[in-house]
Amino acid sequence: MKDKPETIQIPKPLEQLSSSELERKACIGKIMTFTLKSLSDTYVKEGFQWLLPVALSQSTDPLWPDPGASIEKRIEVDIYGKPVRTTASMIIHKLIASSTAYPKLFILSPNIRIEKAARAETGKHIYEFTQLDFEARDATSKDVMDLVEKALITLVKDLKTEMKGELTSLCRCDSLKVPKAPFKVCDRVELEAKYGAEGWEAGLAQEIEEPVWVTNIPREFYDFEDFKTGRWDNYDLFLPQFGEVLSGAKREWEYGKILSKIERDKVKKENYALVLNMAKEGRLKPSAGGGIGIERLVGWVAGVKHIGECQPFPRVPGIVNEL
Repeated sequence: MKDKPETIQIPKPLEQLSSSELERKACIGKIMTFTLKSLSDTYVKEGFQWLLPVALSQSTDPLWPDPGASIEKRIEVDIYGKPVRTTASMIIHKLIASSTAYPKLFILSPNIRIEKAARAETGKHIYEFTQLDFEARDATSKDVMDLVEKALITLVKDLKTEMKGELTSLCRCDSLKVPKAPFKVCDRVELEAKYGAEGWEAGLAQEIEEPVWVTNIPREFYDFEDFKTGRWDNYDLFLPQFGEVLSGAKREWEYGKILSKIERDKVKKENYALVLNMAKEGRLKPSAGGGIGIERLVGWVAGVKHIGECQPFPRVPGIVNEL
């Protein structure tokens, strides 16, 4: 008989925390600060420009047909006579930015995805989160994977030296290991054969003890797909317990392919007119990049049960607090 899954306590708002819980919250906050500084330092040293985020836009991530998306509703408002939506991710902005003025860029990007309330107790879903979104013109998938491995190894190595007290307080000083490069790479097809088409993500996250790459995942129109072989040149980084912490890919840049995929997937063309026009004019450039979920990454480092613990004001699906 399988053990019953552990019940995950829903993170409480700040004003409801006890003194010991506030001390734990402060420790996690220090880990968060260190993580943001470490990652941003790595990207700046690698020649990336730090751009400011966008919260409202006519064009944002369609999140379709990604099977991992579970959005209950999209938030849309009218401003200046035009409909805009809250940012689901800045992928479209990155494609345009990396093709024009910013060949290498990163953004601490807000993401609002109103997850179904049933995901409250997964421990890895929140309806408002932050990604370190990055993109590099003419980069390959290997370039991105090498960069991310370097960034995470640097982060964990330095954390264990400079944040030893905080990690000890969180009972993570000994159990948090510095990852070794290169990380293991798995093909999604092989994982489906092992765990099933519906259960491979959860199965992998429960089994691994260190970061693992997963490649060849059918996804949105902007990820590069080889029409001849059916393979996708993309990659997700999985962490123990929390699963996907990074989603990225080599990007499509050719007009014909982008148009055919948008039409195939029944995505509204009018929401991506700028991408289509730039591709048609030959101004959309090849690039590769990804987005690192900051709360999931810090949650793994800190050993939390629910990533809402990593937020000062938890955004748990189905729950709306005053702050």
